[in-house]
Amino acid sequence: MNKRTFYEFFAGGGMARAGLGEEWECLFANDFDAKKADSYRANWGDEESLLVGDIAAVRTENLEGCADLAWASFPCQDLSLAGGGSGLAGTRSGTFWTFWNLIRLLRVEGRAPRSIVLENVCGTLTSNGGEDFRSIVSAFVGSGYRVGAMVIDAAHFVPQSRPRLFVVGIRNDLPIPSSLRAEGPNDEMHPQAMRQALGSLPSGTQEKLVWWSVNLPRGRNIDFADLLEAEPKGVSWHSREETRNLLNMMTERNLSKVREVELRTRELGTLEAGSLYRRTRNGIQRAEVRFDSVAGCLRTPSGGSSRQTVIVVDRGRVRSRLLSPREAARLMGLADTYILPANYNQAYHLMGDGVVAPVVSFIAKGILNSVLARGVLRATG
Repeated sequence: MNKRTFYEFFAGGGMARAGLGEEWECLFANDFDAKKADSYRANWGDEESLLVGDIAAVRTENLEGCADLAWASFPCQDLSLAGGGSGLAGTRSGTFWTFWNLIRLLRVEGRAPRSIVLENVCGTLTSNGGEDFRSIVSAFVGSGYRVGAMVIDAAHFVPQSRPRLFVVGIRNDLPIPSSLRAEGPNDEMHPQAMRQALGSLPSGTQEKLVWWSVNLPRGRNIDFADLLEAEPKGVSWHSREETRNLLNMMTERNLSKVREVELRTRELGTLEAGSLYRRTRNGIQRAEVRFDSVAGCLRTPSGGSSRQTVIVVDRGRVRSRLLSPREAARLMGLADTYILPANYNQAYHLMGDGVVAPVVSFIAKGILNSVLARGVLRATG
């Protein structure tokens, strides 16, 4: 069977590639970060298809054939709620337009990708009053695609709270099965901010919108504690004093969570694990903890974000340490065979900047495979 083909823009360590799996063939990958490119090569060994450098230097002649998919997890810094608010006019997130110019040029050459998936933070929906999101949707429609957006939380697949926006476009000449199209939005995948932004688009653009109908999995079979390394590599347990300092940084509400778990694990003789972030609230640094079997959203350790801390309560004994690089990779749905950078900060940054592989797989199996298979039947029938 011929493999489906894809381009991976803003590729990082190749997590979209990991999610697509062996049924897909990478024709081209690009990232400007040399350190991330090292990880890409270490895991995929793909020197020929990987171009390291600014996306502005990519030309259509670098893009082989007519790909079934172009995946782009473009930078989020200017779209994030914690960012500066520049949106698509910003230096980083504005690289979307550089990417899209390549799509336009491929269309002129008769090689527009059959499908396109964008991934970014949910702040995209409200950036500049929703205008940035409308601009993205309009770009799809103006280049010959029907388009639909979804918010999917990775917590359906891995024990990490990580809601992300996915915009899926299908070229106009490919039929979309009716089973994949809902009559309207649903609350889980189509939040109010998305509906408001889309509702103000011109009628001609709205006619090209798709409300994707896919069934998210229920009952995840793995919890945060299940992903923890018995002997963590790359990190050390905090001293008692360091752990005590973290507890002293908690509000009474957060401290009561720890006390409840202390009591429960002491009575039952069990172990429970939670995740903790340090945040600044009203000018005061606080430690905020959760014990709901789900880790907080992985973030890059830059721009003021702290690295995630693991807090383990074993039969009433409280211990703490940083999340290990392997644990971060597991939270992104990557197998333990995935090769991580030796440097802690590089490994953590690589994971925090990535896309959760099982969510990529879900979109591919739930939407892309079905649409692309029908496209082949139509072309050869």
